[in-house]
Amino acid sequence: MAAARLAVLIAALLCCSLARLSRCGGGVGGGGGGQRVQNYTSMFSFGDSLTDTGNLVVSSPLSFSIVGKYPYGMTYFHRPTGRSSDGRLVVDFLAQAFGLPLLQPYLSRGKDVRRGVNFAVGGATAMDPPFFEEIGASDKLWTNLSLSVQLGWFEQLKPSLCSSPKDCKEFFSKSLFLVGEIGGNDYNYAFFKGKSLDDAKSYVPTVAGAVADATERLIKAGALHLVGRGTLPIGCSSAYLTLHPSGNKSDYDATGCLKTYNDFAQHHNAVLQDKLQLLRRSYPEARIMYADYYGAAMSFAQNPKQFGFRHGALRTCCGGGGPYNFNPKASCGVRGSSVCTDPSAYANWDGVHLTEAGYHAIANSILNGPYTSPRLL
Repeated sequence: MAAARLAVLIAALLCCSLARLSRCGGGVGGGGGGQRVQNYTSMFSFGDSLTDTGNLVVSSPLSFSIVGKYPYGMTYFHRPTGRSSDGRLVVDFLAQAFGLPLLQPYLSRGKDVRRGVNFAVGGATAMDPPFFEEIGASDKLWTNLSLSVQLGWFEQLKPSLCSSPKDCKEFFSKSLFLVGEIGGNDYNYAFFKGKSLDDAKSYVPTVAGAVADATERLIKAGALHLVGRGTLPIGCSSAYLTLHPSGNKSDYDATGCLKTYNDFAQHHNAVLQDKLQLLRRSYPEARIMYADYYGAAMSFAQNPKQFGFRHGALRTCCGGGGPYNFNPKASCGVRGSSVCTDPSAYANWDGVHLTEAGYHAIANSILNGPYTSPRLL
């Protein structure tokens, strides 16, 4: 029953100062101490709802209209934009840090695409639909716009970016490619179907392999600077905490997160990192970075007040009550829910996604902290 309730919830949810980041806008890459800094002139992003800036709303305006309605977008844009948050996402902060415009969604892009495009789609998966047919979970999919579809969009866009192999090599030498976060929904859909953690663990090599394959495909298309991104600590998600409670205190860590689900997230991230390391050996000319979303998020989950989160990192800003202010029957934006007056005091936005402040903390950690390997700055 919990899995079924979580499925309904996700369906609904899918429908630190900026100045500090801006001062990093001279470019990224290299290191400190007088080394040359890479100046990115464009950025291209692939992923799911943690990165989507509007593609889901454009592709499914009726089914997933909740993220296109208030209070989504209330903080920075003061209107819904299709982002699953109250404001900006990590991809937005990175774009601003590099002096780039916020990435336009591929499905509603304008004519000027040479400075970057976002291909991410809320609810997207690393695997294609046949995988979910094989595990008996195809009826749980909320979109078929998987990672391979997003890569296809990039190939279709490529002639608008460069016209010859030499031209493409020059153009992409100054472009940053963000691959993920993606893969979390592959496991969510399996859980919706009642699959166990052991079942989901058996899918990890395949799911992480799809992300690595996408990274390799981009390298073959000319990408030189790529960031693969790990998944968040799902055991700290108020959705999982609410729908999978345990009466055994030993199932929770000192922060209050569910150990088994966090262990699972770490396992996925470890397998992904191994596969990216193999790519580094095969393509030494490419700079393949790994962004540790898990570590960055756990830093403020464990020390929320250090990051300005007065209400901790587990309680939801926009929700319908309960210990974590999360109610699958009254999710954010649905009748019966309410929104906090100050989202910046919360890390968790709607039970599944983070607030702008939460994403800002992750972006800052990726740019300036120890959570990108090799370092982004």
